[in-house]
Amino acid sequence: MGERKRIGILTSGGDCAGLNAVIRAVVYRATGTYGWEVLGIRQATQGLMNRPPQFIPLEIEKVDPLLTAGGTILGTTNKGDPFAFPMPDGTLCDRSEEIIAGYHQLGLEAMIGIGGDGSMAILRRLAQQGDLNLVAIPKTIDNDVGVTEHSIGFDTAVNIATEALDRLHFTAASHSRVIILEVMGRDAGHIAISSGIAGGADVILIPEIPYTIDSVCRKIQQRQEQGKNYSLMIVSEAVRTETGESVVSTNRLGQCRYGGIGQYLADEICSRSGAETRVTVLGHIQRGGTPSPLERLIAAAFGVAAVDLIAEEKYDQMVTWQKRQVVSVPITEAIAQYRAVDSNGTLVKTARGLGICLGD
Repeated sequence: MGERKRIGILTSGGDCAGLNAVIRAVVYRATGTYGWEVLGIRQATQGLMNRPPQFIPLEIEKVDPLLTAGGTILGTTNKGDPFAFPMPDGTLCDRSEEIIAGYHQLGLEAMIGIGGDGSMAILRRLAQQGDLNLVAIPKTIDNDVGVTEHSIGFDTAVNIATEALDRLHFTAASHSRVIILEVMGRDAGHIAISSGIAGGADVILIPEIPYTIDSVCRKIQQRQEQGKNYSLMIVSEAVRTETGESVVSTNRLGQCRYGGIGQYLADEICSRSGAETRVTVLGHIQRGGTPSPLERLIAAAFGVAAVDLIAEEKYDQMVTWQKRQVVSVPITEAIAQYRAVDSNGTLVKTARGLGICLGD
């Protein structure tokens, strides 16, 4: 049994399936193997900013049922950069020292941060500024964190999108329609290309590969000539219009979010080909639900490995999945490399080999 420590864990950025499974694995390893105390920080860095700091004591009995639970019991946020935190009067305030003080006030000797590249960049900056011992775990349904083949949340999101395609096949065929499924992914097309292949899409559009509406219409016409009365299409939310414009919406706070490319494509395809089109926007359904078996497996491996890094006092590291094993890399290396879909990679070659139209 090693030296008793008190460590913290927080989830930051968008929610996804698999976060609770990571928390469970961390608690099992930290308390069961090392005899440490684990505090779950509420609402990401907001919990350390509050006074008193907001946390949940985590024991095996509390986390044991979490393996199949979606979301995160700790809560999370993707708003409020602590280095430029929006205040009620509209000004921006640097509240980083409050977070650092919260870490020390709780007597933490190390912290595990689960987040995407943006969250990790903020957490690392806090760690460097406040001399905090940080280990990171990659989390994003977009799967765009560098140097890891899998991030928490991605596999389940792909499963959900694939199931949606499976269901849309039947209604598309029944009504002889072109049905477009718009999926998340931010600026990367990983969800679209993976689920598109797995779900038997006829057309896959991703931000990494330019397209033309005419190319898509030719694919639809080709299928019609082959006696196939419907087509199924999946498009990543960040795909631009044919003229290169992003399709976004702005909320009352002035925040821009992707959304609407599916309807744009539907209107254009209908106008040019006469095909009857319908659009399904999967949206936040991709973030919810029970984590897939692979998600749980990777979550368990990441959680155990992160705790072991703390035991070895190897900080400023992120755990990654590479070649069917967990290895650690410096956080700086992870956030420096954005992982887009390789337009010459295996999945793109596979899609082309199956006769799937990528729009080019």
